[in-house]
Amino acid sequence: MTPVTSARLRWGALLWLLTLQFFVLEALAQVRYDAPYSRVDDVISALGAADSAGRQLMNASFVVQAALILGGALLLRPALRGAAGRVAPMLLGAAALGTLLVGVFPLDGNGTMHAIGAVAYFVGGGVGLIALAYAVRPRSELLGTVVVLLGIVATAATIFFLTGVVGYLGEGGTERVAAYPLPIALALTGAVLGWTSGRTDEPTSSASLQAERAEQELRRAEQARVRDAALEAAARRSQDDDRADIDPDDPWAPSRRD
Repeated sequence: MTPVTSARLRWGALLWLLTLQFFVLEALAQVRYDAPYSRVDDVISALGAADSAGRQLMNASFVVQAALILGGALLLRPALRGAAGRVAPMLLGAAALGTLLVGVFPLDGNGTMHAIGAVAYFVGGGVGLIALAYAVRPRSELLGTVVVLLGIVATAATIFFLTGVVGYLGEGGTERVAAYPLPIALALTGAVLGWTSGRTDEPTSSASLQAERAEQELRRAEQARVRDAALEAAARRSQDDDRADIDPDDPWAPSRRD
């Protein structure tokens, strides 16, 4: 297992914090959109289509987002715990690949590749957040709880969006409920891991874990030795007291303590 260093945690945390760039560039692309644009009715990818003045900005944001998600997942992988810690980077990697495809193949370009990318992002992001929540919960139960709730919301909205159940929030609104939780959760996770990186001094390598277990075994053995010695000493004192109570001249006499 790769050791966790504070520098590695800080760089990974920074990459995930920078995923918030998506909201900034999306807003800028919307401002440059010539036609009326509704976040409730219009999907995000419309900002990257050919009729959008901010298409280059929006598509560049998708590509950068893919690099930030994947880079953070790779750098922070050793800080994620258990089986969920092994699964989460793979799912987030799928979401990153999906984001890349969305940016490289705009909505009005290769529609098939764009759709595949969008589905990979939504599914990988939502389920990936649920796995990430369990992977970070040993470090922060509050963070794990917040991330899993965001993952559940994203997954539910993904199901509604992909099945066309968009009447209440609108197509764009439902898509955003499915898409937004990932950068929000990654930024929160990055902030917490980055904040605790300087104070975290945990043994994460196999050698360190073995050394810690050996030290615990030695402590338990020493405690057992001290306990056994105390019990033997108490038993000897009891025997000595019994002998002291017997009259050597008359062994059948009553005990002196009587």
